[in-house]
Amino acid sequence: MQWIEASFKARSGQLDALCDKLVMLGAEGLVIEDEADFRRFLEENRQYWDYVDEELAARYRGVSRVKLYVEDTPEGRAQLAGFTAGTGLEPDTRLVADEDWAENWKQYYKPIEIGERLLILPRWEPIPEAPERLILRLDPGLAFGTGGHATTKMCLKALEKYAAPEKFVLDLGCGSGILGIGALVLGCAYCAGCDVDPKSPESAEENAKLNGISRSIYRMYTGDIIGDAGLRAELGTGYDIVLANIVSDVIIPLAKYVPGFMSRSGVFITSGIIDGREAEVSAALEAAGFELTEHLHEDEWHAFVCRLKQNMA
Repeated sequence: MQWIEASFKARSGQLDALCDKLVMLGAEGLVIEDEADFRRFLEENRQYWDYVDEELAARYRGVSRVKLYVEDTPEGRAQLAGFTAGTGLEPDTRLVADEDWAENWKQYYKPIEIGERLLILPRWEPIPEAPERLILRLDPGLAFGTGGHATTKMCLKALEKYAAPEKFVLDLGCGSGILGIGALVLGCAYCAGCDVDPKSPESAEENAKLNGISRSIYRMYTGDIIGDAGLRAELGTGYDIVLANIVSDVIIPLAKYVPGFMSRSGVFITSGIIDGREAEVSAALEAAGFELTEHLHEDEWHAFVCRLKQNMA
Protein backbone atom coordinates (compact mmCIF):
# COMPACT_ATOMS: atom_id res chain seq x y z
CA MET A 1 0.00 0.00 0.00
CA GLN A 2 1.10 3.55 -0.75
CA TRP A 3 0.96 6.19 1.98
CA ILE A 4 1.32 9.96 2.02
CA GLU A 5 3.74 11.29 4.61
CA ALA A 6 2.75 14.84 5.58
CA SER A 7 5.13 17.06 7.58
CA PHE A 8 3.64 20.13 9.27
CA LYS A 9 6.34 22.62 10.27
CA ALA A 10 6.05 24.70 13.42
CA ARG A 11 8.15 26.48 16.02
CA SER A 12 9.29 24.27 18.88
CA GLY A 13 6.98 25.95 21.40
CA GLN A 14 3.95 25.52 19.12
CA LEU A 15 4.19 21.75 18.67
CA ASP A 16 1.84 20.80 21.51
CA ALA A 17 -0.91 23.09 20.23
CA LEU A 18 -0.44 21.78 16.69
CA CYS A 19 -0.66 18.17 17.90
CA ASP A 20 -3.81 18.93 19.86
CA LYS A 21 -5.43 20.49 16.82
CA LEU A 22 -4.49 17.59 14.55
CA VAL A 23 -5.87 15.06 17.04
CA MET A 24 -9.14 17.01 17.24
CA LEU A 25 -9.28 16.85 13.44
CA GLY A 26 -8.96 13.05 13.59
CA ALA A 27 -5.22 12.52 13.03
CA GLU A 28 -3.56 9.44 14.51
CA GLY A 29 -0.01 8.16 14.89
CA LEU A 30 1.68 11.55 15.07
CA VAL A 31 5.49 11.68 14.89
CA ILE A 32 7.07 14.70 16.58
CA GLU A 33 10.52 15.98 15.59
CA ASP A 34 11.50 18.79 17.94
CA GLU A 35 14.81 20.56 17.41
CA ALA A 36 14.83 21.81 21.01
CA ASP A 37 14.38 18.27 22.37
CA PHE A 38 17.12 17.00 20.07
CA ARG A 39 19.58 19.69 21.21
CA ARG A 40 18.66 19.08 24.85
CA PHE A 41 19.19 15.34 24.44
CA LEU A 42 22.63 15.89 22.90
CA GLU A 43 23.66 18.24 25.68
CA GLU A 44 22.45 15.99 28.51
CA ASN A 45 24.13 12.91 27.02
CA ARG A 46 27.25 14.42 25.52
CA GLN A 47 29.51 12.11 27.57
CA TYR A 48 28.40 9.18 25.43
CA TRP A 49 29.74 10.39 22.07
CA ASP A 50 32.27 12.66 20.42
CA TYR A 51 30.56 12.69 17.05
CA VAL A 52 27.01 13.11 15.78
CA ASP A 53 26.24 12.32 12.15
CA GLU A 54 25.87 15.56 10.18
CA GLU A 55 22.89 14.23 8.25
CA LEU A 56 21.06 13.55 11.52
CA ALA A 57 21.93 16.99 12.89
CA ALA A 58 20.79 18.64 9.65
CA ARG A 59 17.45 16.84 9.87
CA TYR A 60 16.67 18.63 13.12
CA ARG A 61 18.32 21.98 12.34
CA GLY A 62 16.23 25.14 12.20
CA VAL A 63 12.71 23.72 12.30
CA SER A 64 10.45 21.41 14.25
CA ARG A 65 7.66 19.39 12.71
CA VAL A 66 4.79 16.98 13.22
CA LYS A 67 4.49 14.09 10.77
CA LEU A 68 1.47 11.96 10.04
CA TYR A 69 0.50 9.36 7.46
CA VAL A 70 -2.66 8.87 5.43
CA GLU A 71 -3.47 6.32 2.74
CA ASP A 72 -2.75 7.38 -0.82
CA THR A 73 -6.41 7.05 -1.78
CA PRO A 74 -9.17 9.58 -2.50
CA GLU A 75 -10.34 9.16 1.10
CA GLY A 76 -6.84 9.66 2.49
CA ARG A 77 -6.19 12.74 0.38
CA ALA A 78 -9.53 14.19 1.50
CA GLN A 79 -8.56 13.56 5.10
CA LEU A 80 -5.23 15.33 4.55
CA ALA A 81 -7.03 18.29 2.94
CA GLY A 82 -9.10 18.54 6.13
CA PHE A 83 -5.94 18.63 8.27
CA THR A 84 -4.50 21.34 6.03
CA ALA A 85 -7.65 23.48 6.20
CA GLY A 86 -8.07 22.92 9.93
CA THR A 87 -4.52 23.95 10.84
CA GLY A 88 -4.04 26.61 8.19
CA LEU A 89 -0.67 24.99 7.41
CA GLU A 90 0.44 23.49 4.10
CA PRO A 91 2.50 20.33 4.80
CA ASP A 92 5.44 18.97 2.88
CA THR A 93 4.40 15.61 1.43
CA ARG A 94 6.00 12.53 -0.08
CA LEU A 95 4.84 9.06 -1.03
CA VAL A 96 6.08 6.03 0.92
CA ALA A 97 5.22 2.33 0.74
CA ASP A 98 4.78 -0.28 3.47
CA GLU A 99 8.01 -1.97 2.49
CA ASP A 100 9.90 1.31 2.89
CA TRP A 101 9.52 1.04 6.67
CA ALA A 102 9.99 -2.70 6.93
CA GLU A 103 12.88 -3.37 4.57
CA ASN A 104 14.57 -0.35 3.01
CA TRP A 105 16.88 0.31 5.97
CA LYS A 106 18.58 -3.01 5.26
CA GLN A 107 20.23 -1.58 2.13
CA TYR A 108 22.70 0.23 4.41
CA TYR A 109 24.01 -2.98 6.00
CA LYS A 110 26.02 -5.19 3.67
CA PRO A 111 28.60 -7.96 4.26
CA ILE A 112 31.91 -6.50 5.45
CA GLU A 113 35.30 -8.20 5.34
CA ILE A 114 37.44 -7.21 8.32
CA GLY A 115 41.08 -8.08 8.83
CA GLU A 116 42.30 -11.39 7.44
CA ARG A 117 39.69 -13.75 8.84
CA LEU A 118 36.30 -12.21 9.61
CA LEU A 119 33.20 -11.59 7.51
CA ILE A 120 30.40 -9.56 9.13
CA LEU A 121 27.20 -10.92 7.62
CA PRO A 122 23.80 -9.25 8.28
CA ARG A 123 21.14 -11.69 9.42
CA TRP A 124 19.14 -11.43 6.17
CA GLU A 125 22.11 -12.16 3.89
CA PRO A 126 22.59 -15.80 2.73
CA ILE A 127 25.52 -17.73 4.15
CA PRO A 128 28.08 -18.61 1.44
CA GLU A 129 28.25 -22.32 0.64
CA ALA A 130 32.01 -22.51 1.15
CA PRO A 131 32.99 -19.41 3.14
CA GLU A 132 36.66 -18.50 3.08
CA ARG A 133 36.31 -16.44 6.25
CA LEU A 134 34.87 -16.89 9.72
CA ILE A 135 31.30 -15.61 9.65
CA LEU A 136 29.94 -13.26 12.30
CA ARG A 137 26.16 -13.02 11.85
CA LEU A 138 24.63 -9.75 13.02
CA ASP A 139 21.23 -8.11 13.34
CA PRO A 140 21.98 -4.42 14.01
CA GLY A 141 18.72 -3.88 15.91
CA LEU A 142 18.63 -0.93 18.29
CA ALA A 143 22.09 -1.20 19.84
CA PHE A 144 25.27 0.40 18.55
CA GLY A 145 27.69 -1.74 16.53
CA THR A 146 27.32 -2.95 12.94
CA GLY A 147 30.92 -3.46 11.90
CA GLY A 148 30.86 -0.61 9.39
CA HIS A 149 32.26 2.10 11.62
CA ALA A 150 36.01 2.70 11.66
CA THR A 151 36.22 2.28 15.44
CA THR A 152 34.64 -1.18 15.30
CA LYS A 153 36.81 -2.24 12.35
CA MET A 154 39.99 -1.24 14.17
CA CYS A 155 38.97 -3.12 17.32
CA LEU A 156 38.19 -6.28 15.36
CA LYS A 157 41.44 -6.05 13.39
CA ALA A 158 43.41 -5.76 16.62
CA LEU A 159 41.34 -8.48 18.29
CA GLU A 160 42.18 -10.86 15.46
CA LYS A 161 45.85 -10.75 16.53
CA TYR A 162 45.17 -11.68 20.14
CA ALA A 163 42.13 -13.99 20.05
CA ALA A 164 42.98 -17.62 20.81
CA PRO A 165 41.51 -20.71 22.49
CA GLU A 166 41.30 -20.61 26.29
CA LYS A 167 41.31 -16.80 26.37
CA PHE A 168 38.68 -14.98 28.45
CA VAL A 169 37.33 -11.66 27.15
CA LEU A 170 35.56 -8.68 28.74
CA ASP A 171 33.67 -6.30 26.42
CA LEU A 172 32.92 -2.97 28.11
CA GLY A 173 30.24 -0.91 26.35
CA CYS A 174 29.28 -3.96 24.32
CA GLY A 175 26.33 -2.49 22.36
CA SER A 176 25.17 -5.06 19.81
CA GLY A 177 27.78 -7.51 21.11
CA ILE A 178 29.80 -7.43 17.90
CA LEU A 179 33.24 -7.31 19.54
CA GLY A 180 32.64 -9.97 22.17
CA ILE A 181 30.88 -12.26 19.71
CA GLY A 182 33.73 -11.61 17.28
CA ALA A 183 36.17 -12.79 19.94
CA LEU A 184 34.22 -16.03 20.39
CA VAL A 185 33.93 -16.57 16.64
CA LEU A 186 37.72 -16.14 16.49
CA GLY A 187 38.08 -18.94 19.01
CA CYS A 188 38.16 -17.39 22.48
CA ALA A 189 36.72 -19.48 25.30
CA TYR A 190 34.44 -17.04 27.14
CA CYS A 191 33.18 -13.46 26.99
CA ALA A 192 31.40 -11.22 29.46
CA GLY A 193 29.75 -8.08 28.09
CA CYS A 194 28.55 -4.99 29.92
CA ASP A 195 26.71 -1.83 28.82
CA VAL A 196 24.84 1.04 30.44
CA ASP A 197 22.10 0.75 27.78
CA PRO A 198 19.35 -1.59 29.03
CA LYS A 199 18.56 -2.55 25.41
CA SER A 200 22.07 -3.86 24.84
CA PRO A 201 21.86 -7.27 26.58
CA GLU A 202 18.81 -8.33 24.59
CA SER A 203 20.40 -7.24 21.30
CA ALA A 204 23.73 -8.89 22.13
CA GLU A 205 22.15 -12.14 23.27
CA GLU A 206 20.06 -12.35 20.09
CA ASN A 207 23.19 -11.82 18.00
CA ALA A 208 24.97 -14.50 20.03
CA LYS A 209 22.16 -16.94 19.19
CA LEU A 210 22.54 -16.12 15.49
CA ASN A 211 26.11 -17.36 15.79
CA GLY A 212 25.26 -20.49 17.77
CA ILE A 213 26.83 -19.08 20.93
CA SER A 214 25.30 -20.26 24.20
CA ARG A 215 24.94 -18.41 27.49
CA SER A 216 27.46 -20.77 29.05
CA ILE A 217 30.25 -18.90 27.23
CA TYR A 218 28.64 -15.48 26.76
CA ARG A 219 27.17 -13.59 29.70
CA MET A 220 25.68 -10.09 29.73
CA TYR A 221 25.57 -7.43 32.45
CA THR A 222 23.90 -4.01 32.58
CA GLY A 223 25.23 -1.05 34.53
CA ASP A 224 27.93 1.59 34.93
CA ILE A 225 31.18 0.02 36.05
CA ILE A 226 32.74 3.42 36.79
CA GLY A 227 30.21 4.20 39.50
CA ASP A 228 29.28 0.69 40.62
CA ALA A 229 31.94 -1.15 42.65
CA GLY A 230 29.56 -4.08 43.12
CA LEU A 231 29.27 -4.55 39.37
CA ARG A 232 33.05 -4.40 39.00
CA ALA A 233 33.38 -7.12 41.63
CA GLU A 234 30.72 -9.22 39.89
CA LEU A 235 32.55 -9.01 36.57
CA GLY A 236 35.68 -10.31 38.28
CA THR A 237 39.26 -10.33 37.12
CA GLY A 238 41.80 -12.35 35.18
CA TYR A 239 40.59 -11.48 31.67
CA ASP A 240 43.10 -12.03 28.88
CA ILE A 241 41.51 -9.41 26.61
CA VAL A 242 39.52 -6.33 27.62
CA LEU A 243 37.67 -4.39 24.91
CA ALA A 244 36.19 -0.88 25.11
CA ASN A 245 34.87 0.80 21.96
CA ILE A 246 33.23 3.81 23.60
CA VAL A 247 34.23 7.50 23.51
CA SER A 248 37.10 9.49 24.98
CA ASP A 249 35.07 11.00 27.82
CA VAL A 250 34.27 7.49 29.06
CA ILE A 251 37.62 5.84 28.31
CA ILE A 252 39.53 8.44 30.35
CA PRO A 253 37.77 7.78 33.72
CA LEU A 254 37.42 4.08 32.86
CA ALA A 255 41.17 3.60 32.35
CA LYS A 256 42.07 3.33 36.04
CA TYR A 257 39.60 0.48 36.57
CA VAL A 258 40.65 -1.66 33.60
CA PRO A 259 43.86 -3.10 35.16
CA GLY A 260 41.72 -4.61 37.90
CA PHE A 261 39.91 -6.73 35.32
CA MET A 262 43.02 -7.99 33.53
CA SER A 263 45.39 -10.91 33.85
CA ARG A 264 49.05 -9.96 34.20
CA SER A 265 49.69 -10.77 30.55
CA GLY A 266 46.39 -9.32 29.34
CA VAL A 267 45.81 -6.81 26.57
CA PHE A 268 43.47 -3.82 26.51
CA ILE A 269 42.04 -2.79 23.12
CA THR A 270 40.16 0.50 23.11
CA SER A 271 38.72 2.78 20.44
CA GLY A 272 36.13 5.48 19.86
CA ILE A 273 38.79 8.19 20.15
CA ILE A 274 38.21 11.05 17.71
CA ASP A 275 40.97 13.20 16.20
CA GLY A 276 42.26 15.69 18.75
CA ARG A 277 41.59 13.50 21.79
CA GLU A 278 44.23 10.81 21.25
CA ALA A 279 46.97 12.50 23.34
CA GLU A 280 44.57 13.03 26.23
CA VAL A 281 43.41 9.40 26.18
CA SER A 282 46.98 8.14 25.81
CA ALA A 283 48.02 10.13 28.88
CA ALA A 284 45.15 8.68 30.91
CA LEU A 285 46.08 5.13 29.88
CA GLU A 286 49.72 5.65 30.79
CA ALA A 287 48.71 7.15 34.16
CA ALA A 288 46.62 4.03 34.78
CA GLY A 289 49.70 1.82 34.35
CA PHE A 290 49.52 0.92 30.65
CA GLU A 291 52.13 1.03 27.95
CA LEU A 292 50.79 1.58 24.42
CA THR A 293 51.98 -1.15 22.07
CA GLU A 294 49.95 -0.23 18.99
CA HIS A 295 48.21 2.87 17.66
CA LEU A 296 45.67 2.45 14.85
CA HIS A 297 44.19 5.37 12.92
CA GLU A 298 41.37 5.26 10.38
CA ASP A 299 39.38 8.20 9.02
CA GLU A 300 39.07 10.57 11.99
CA TRP A 301 39.28 7.85 14.66
CA HIS A 302 42.00 6.25 16.77
CA ALA A 303 42.41 2.94 18.60
CA PHE A 304 45.04 1.84 21.11
CA VAL A 305 46.35 -1.58 22.06
CA CYS A 306 47.86 -1.55 25.55
CA ARG A 307 49.56 -3.85 28.02
CA LEU A 308 50.28 -3.37 31.69
CA LYS A 309 53.71 -1.94 32.46
CA GLN A 310 56.07 -4.53 33.88
CA ASN A 311 56.18 -2.86 37.28
CA MET A 312 52.35 -3.03 37.37
CA ALA A 313 52.10 -6.67 36.32
